[in-house]
Amino acid sequence: MVICMATVANKTVHSVTQYALDVVYGGTGAQCCKWELLACKRHLADLDRQGDKDFPYLFDATRADRIIRHFANIRRLDVPGQNIVLEDWQQFDDGCIFGWVHKDTGKRRFKTAYRRIARGHAKTTGAAGVGLYAMCGDVMYPPGHPEQAEFELEPEVVVVAVDRTQARIAWGDIHKIGEGSPDIAKRLDIRKTYIRHKTRGGQVITFSKDTKNKDGGRPSLIILEEWHAHPTSEIRDVAVSSKGKKRQCLEYIITTAGTDAENKPCFRDDEFYKKILSGEVSQDDIFVMIREIDDDDDPHNISCWVKANPFFRNGSDYAKTLFEEVSSQHDTAYNSGDPDKIREFLIKRMNRWQADGENKYMSGCMDKWKELAVSREEFAALVRGRSCNIGFDLGKTRDLSAAGAVFDLPDGRIGVCAHGFMPQDRATEHEHGDRVPYKHWAKDRWCTLTPGAVTDNRYIEQWIYDKEATEDWRIAEIDYDGHNALDLAARLEDRFSGRAAVVEIAQTCKGLNEATKEFRNRVLEGKIVHDGSPLLTWCLSNAIEVVNNFGDIKLSKKHKDDTQRIDLIAAILNALARVHYVVDINAHIGSDDWDV
Repeated sequence: MVICMATVANKTVHSVTQYALDVVYGGTGAQCCKWELLACKRHLADLDRQGDKDFPYLFDATRADRIIRHFANIRRLDVPGQNIVLEDWQQFDDGCIFGWVHKDTGKRRFKTAYRRIARGHAKTTGAAGVGLYAMCGDVMYPPGHPEQAEFELEPEVVVVAVDRTQARIAWGDIHKIGEGSPDIAKRLDIRKTYIRHKTRGGQVITFSKDTKNKDGGRPSLIILEEWHAHPTSEIRDVAVSSKGKKRQCLEYIITTAGTDAENKPCFRDDEFYKKILSGEVSQDDIFVMIREIDDDDDPHNISCWVKANPFFRNGSDYAKTLFEEVSSQHDTAYNSGDPDKIREFLIKRMNRWQADGENKYMSGCMDKWKELAVSREEFAALVRGRSCNIGFDLGKTRDLSAAGAVFDLPDGRIGVCAHGFMPQDRATEHEHGDRVPYKHWAKDRWCTLTPGAVTDNRYIEQWIYDKEATEDWRIAEIDYDGHNALDLAARLEDRFSGRAAVVEIAQTCKGLNEATKEFRNRVLEGKIVHDGSPLLTWCLSNAIEVVNNFGDIKLSKKHKDDTQRIDLIAAILNALARVHYVVDINAHIGSDDWDV
């Protein structure tokens, strides 16, 4: 394969850089989403600063060429006897991942590569090609000195998947491609149960939840398959813990989007990786490429589909077949009106994250909720000196508990906030079980870790007193779930006697129906403001809607022992269930029509 080169301003430009130029300054940009545009801008900006004291990396064209030539020497699975020809966008991704190196040692810059793209774009085949490169062709040498190239001894490729079946499929692709590619087959000993390098040893192995021996190896490459499908990060954490034993181990993540967005480790990673592209976070050792339709794109508009489906750009027979398949799935999904089919189309073909379909309370509303956040300082100024209802919800003594507040603002909005409480001695255990960073949130003051192994409700009580004293909250009423709460309720009644009622809220669909429906409606109407608490957002994303025979609703977890907790939104809804009742009473006190 001849490496694509171009000439700009009398300078030879590598195909990787040419692609970035075409996206940022040329016509290709109209076919790309904002994240691909930012990834290309990042490459060009890094070229301008390569070799600086604070950025000790440079783009080595010879290293990028190696991976591109490697793909030209391996066979396609779908067309027997035909070698792979990388598209320009594929050359950009792999050329960046393998072409950026340390300016002195030649050690690869990127320790992690994250690629999210729609179904039908040869993700697994591409990862198999990268796996074969790690077994046969991966090298390290100082930039400009390929004669000093050192191959990896005993290369080890670890294929990580959610279960044994998916892992074996990925391993099988490496096996079939390697076996069918003469240039690769002569270097590897490929048998039914193993793949090894004939002279340098090493192996290709699988790793999943079904793997019995999970002791770390010495990986050169970790391929993480369909990261969106992993419910927790446990398997990845074990695999990645072995990084660092080889000089330039790479974690190569390939995935589409998925469901149950807020609770998946892939989604949380995705949000972090987007911050790298947007410049909010600086981390030079992670490569990120996300191809999806943009937030404001209409999924019925076929012209935007190319953003998530770059194969559409080349006009090949495969591109035409893929387009027909995507079009058919679009029509089937939307003509049927089936939300599951629509969700599947948006996830797999438009590469957009979607809320879980299991009666999720805020399905389709979470983006709107996030838009309504303001800074903590702005929220504090909005509610200072204003009347509010306090709600609280006590979990099991060893779990998360919460207090929240609802303010009726003069502009017609309601302000809401909440705070979590968890026993210090259980925080690490809950971080592992719930897969959320309680200790980090505590450091940022979104929750309090109370001393000992059980939640001390006096901290919840003190939080209420402190808000009244230091932030001038005018507490009109305190509303609570009676479970485990009688002692706390009694102390609050004594403290607020004559100033604010303490009211138990029936935890039934009838008792919570109006508040539950009003909260969601206000989010959709943009008539809520909150302080951006990530713990509250997580709880809100977990909530399942329960409906009784009369159409009344309340919130619940999936099941009583679920670790996807909802305590903070439950505390807010307890307060919201009474807030307008209290406002109406206060408005009538002292008026002529108030009938005692």
